[in-house]
Amino acid sequence: MRFIREAAVPVAVVALDVVWAVTSEATPGRPMWPVGWLLVALSGVALAVRRSRPLVALAVTAACAVAYYPGGYPDSPMGLALIVAVIGAARRCRRPVAVVAVAVILAAFLAVGDDRGLEELLALGIILLTAVTAGEVLRNRQERLAAAERRATEAERSREDEAHRRATEERLRIARDLHDVAAHQISLINVQAGAALHRRDPETAFAALEAIRAASKEALREMRTVLGVLRQVDEPAVSLSGVADLVARARTAGLRVRLTGDPPGELPPAVDLAGYRIVQESLTNAVRHARATEVTVSLRRTGTELEVEIVDDGAEPVDASRIRAGNGIRGMMERAAAVGGRLTAAPGTDGGFRVQARLPTSATPEVPR
Repeated sequence: MRFIREAAVPVAVVALDVVWAVTSEATPGRPMWPVGWLLVALSGVALAVRRSRPLVALAVTAACAVAYYPGGYPDSPMGLALIVAVIGAARRCRRPVAVVAVAVILAAFLAVGDDRGLEELLALGIILLTAVTAGEVLRNRQERLAAAERRATEAERSREDEAHRRATEERLRIARDLHDVAAHQISLINVQAGAALHRRDPETAFAALEAIRAASKEALREMRTVLGVLRQVDEPAVSLSGVADLVARARTAGLRVRLTGDPPGELPPAVDLAGYRIVQESLTNAVRHARATEVTVSLRRTGTELEVEIVDDGAEPVDASRIRAGNGIRGMMERAAAVGGRLTAAPGTDGGFRVQARLPTSATPEVPR
């Protein structure tokens, strides 16, 4: 198909020259055979390389025109091949190249002609410069189309990158939520089951089973909340208003948990969720890793920040490398950073472990729940 398009112009130009020359045989002039016909054919064939070799096509068509018209052959539209070649050269080369080529062509016509042809030479110069302008217009249009296509491709790539980034963030968010839910509730279940097995007291066992039932029910509810995003199910979102329930469940595991501070009031949803998950993960760590017996959870709202602090009296030694490698603390830090806050987690000055988060209470980046 491309070959047909490339050959269409040369064939059309040669056909037009042949028809014109045949109908003009009766007019005075030099016979066309054989040199005239050769020049006509050569100028048309040269247009076949006007896209890949524009200067070669221009040089051949110009040489044929300079040899044909002053040679006394019958009038012919063979100059059309020269005009097409000039347009092609202006379209694919720089403007100075096309202008210099036109000047050389005019100088060649002037060299082989005489003073009676100056008017015709001026007209030819105007025609060729018009062809240069046409080539410039076509090139500018082609460049604009190419630039528009590049912008569209870049925009599409940006949309794909943004979609991939959002999908990655969503997967990380779901992974953090599942970690928080599973780690917290299963830790409570494990502690209660261990207590029941250790004491072998029917009353204690029944109390532990009730606590296990409540913890597993809460775990299922929170997992439905997390996974509901994938199914577009509208489940009630967890928030800091449910911290009292977290504290109550932690107490069933044997922890003495003290909740201090005033209710934080209305918060951006992302901050509300982040604060809840930070408290939940800290209580889980106190039960699983610190072997703490007492935990203090503090919520304080100061101006444009919400301070969440969890301090335990854990007796287990703190392994710094384990803290850095674990998912829990890293997840809490990511949650705080996602809403524009910051979180520190380190051993306390008097022993135990201390987690402190400062979360902005003003508008924050939208974080899916």
